[in-house]
Amino acid sequence: MTSLLRRTAYRTAMFVLALGLVVLIWETYKAVGPADGGKLFGVRILPRTSEYAMPHVWDMFQRFGRPEVRGSDRTVFIAVLAGAWFSFRLSVAGFVLGGAVGVGLAVLMARFKLVQRGVLPYLVVSQTVPLIALAPLVVSWGGKLEVGPFVWPRWLSASVLGAFLAFFPIAVGTLRGLAAAPAASVELMQSYAASWGKTLVKLKFPTAVPYMVPAFRLGASASVIGVVVAEISTGLKGGIGRLIIEYAREATGDPAKVYTAIFGAAALGLTMAGVVIAADVFVMRNRPKESIS
Repeated sequence: MTSLLRRTAYRTAMFVLALGLVVLIWETYKAVGPADGGKLFGVRILPRTSEYAMPHVWDMFQRFGRPEVRGSDRTVFIAVLAGAWFSFRLSVAGFVLGGAVGVGLAVLMARFKLVQRGVLPYLVVSQTVPLIALAPLVVSWGGKLEVGPFVWPRWLSASVLGAFLAFFPIAVGTLRGLAAAPAASVELMQSYAASWGKTLVKLKFPTAVPYMVPAFRLGASASVIGVVVAEISTGLKGGIGRLIIEYAREATGDPAKVYTAIFGAAALGLTMAGVVIAADVFVMRNRPKESIS
């Protein structure tokens, strides 16, 4: 427990230090950078540092406490929190769906080498499809889907797009973990006449845990990206992606407001990754740490 607390304190301190470094770089460039930006060979390389293009960090955080709209009792903080909560639920749905698909594909590829050779290249290619172009297609296809009393809700399209980004790292990480079982241990299971299913559950999955946890952490963060991009592409109301669109329209007169929604999206991604880490710590708290070669 003491070792765990030390690691947690160290990682927290490094995270805070990294954030402080980003703030320092931001404010330093704002202080010394050109107000109208800089060009090289006619191409703008350096961003502008004017108040409308690059507000101070403290102005961004102060904006959380002010009303979202003039004359309203609802603050920006409450609006961002509500949007993040909406997107969080969609991200969880996408993460669960992506995790199920990713683990299922990994098990199939680990069991049948022919499936691995045939499917894995297409999994890699699937991640090159622009999500912003795929979002309208998923909404269009989903809107036409009716199975009995079930009618495809619009929010489910955003979760599916979150799952689309989440399943790939989970599938690859799980596949790598399943292949990491020591050959001697596999042979021992075979000598006991253990079936492939029992070997999978008793040996390969426990061995794969150190590989699966980072993969699930990436998948959790990727599901947030998929959901936010889907909300922006389709205009789905209620989420943090919608707030980014709405606040961006006010960027000319209130530039700090845009960054509040961006901070909300970043916090949402960190929260999703943190949930995976917390679940790993809780579930595997009595298991000795394994080294990955």
